[in-house]
Amino acid sequence: MSEKHFVYILQTERNTLYCGYTDDIEKRYQAHLEGKGAKYTRANKPIKILWQKEFNTKSEALKEEYRIKHKLTRAQKLELINSQ
Repeated sequence: MSEKHFVYILQTERNTLYCGYTDDIEKRYQAHLEGKGAKYTRANKPIKILWQKEFNTKSEALKEEYRIKHKLTRAQKLELINSQ
């Protein structure tokens, strides 16, 4: 069984976006909902997953997570979400 690697973008109650990496999207989302996911999502409760993409390697996924978090503006993130 090959490992799966995902990058995802969540929408929060405050209409902000949160980007993250996981190898189990359902389990990670549940952790965010329970306040166990990330410091940011403890303060900004997630509403839904807006976007997700699967990668073959953890390295590829983490590079994409970094690009989205640090290189894209909110408008570019929304464009990415709407292009899927």
